[in-house]
Amino acid sequence: MDGAAEPDGALRVERHGAVATLVMERPAKRNAMTHEMWVQLAERARAIAVEPDARVLVVRGAGEHFCAGADIAGLAGVDIAAYQEANRDAETALAAFPGPTIAAIRGSCVGGGVGIATACDLRVADTSARIGVTPARLGIVYPPSSLTRLVGILGPSATKHLLFSAELIDAEPALRIGLLDEVHDVDRLDERVSTLARTMATERSALTQVATKEMVEAIVRTGAVSADLAVRWAAEAASAPDAAEGIAAFLERRHPTFTWRPRHTAVDD
Repeated sequence: MDGAAEPDGALRVERHGAVATLVMERPAKRNAMTHEMWVQLAERARAIAVEPDARVLVVRGAGEHFCAGADIAGLAGVDIAAYQEANRDAETALAAFPGPTIAAIRGSCVGGGVGIATACDLRVADTSARIGVTPARLGIVYPPSSLTRLVGILGPSATKHLLFSAELIDAEPALRIGLLDEVHDVDRLDERVSTLARTMATERSALTQVATKEMVEAIVRTGAVSADLAVRWAAEAASAPDAAEGIAAFLERRHPTFTWRPRHTAVDD
């Protein structure tokens, strides 16, 4: 583990082998995000993305809540355009992480917290989760980039229901509409997230994960995997050692040791 909390909120980074965890560290405010925290989230997500040993990224809140969204009380005197840019940049950095990302959700997950959660690939919650997208309570417009991800996950009707009503929903209704992928008892969330992240990081092929993530994003965005993208990943798979190792491990009744890793060039601007 490394990193330390700052007095008025920070993003702490924990590392356990190939799993990195970003912790929103402002529990007294239900981890409501300040401008500085959005900036830190983008910086840390991009830095972890180019670490060669970081396979899976988990995002969670300190204490009993995931994230209550923007720190509304702290917006007075803040450059709103700069704040919105930092918000968008943070969610973009999360979404661009090459490997699997998991939002571990308990308690409040509201507004910008939903934006963070939906920028992750998977959302695993416990039964204490209360989730809502509440700009209609404030008379503001939800960011288009966050809205696009939400529609991609829920479809238009469920998205409209959440935005129009600004209601908070419990974990089970959120699971039914596809906003959550799994719901567990309160005392099982940490164990489940840890096991899932560790399995994906140490026992599964990064080639499969990274290729799948990029192609699914292409399908969501354009409706199909382009010919160029398909050819690129077919060539990558043909030259990678993972398939041979996976087949050999299956025949030899052992766990595979996959070695393919994405080639990082530079941190995104």
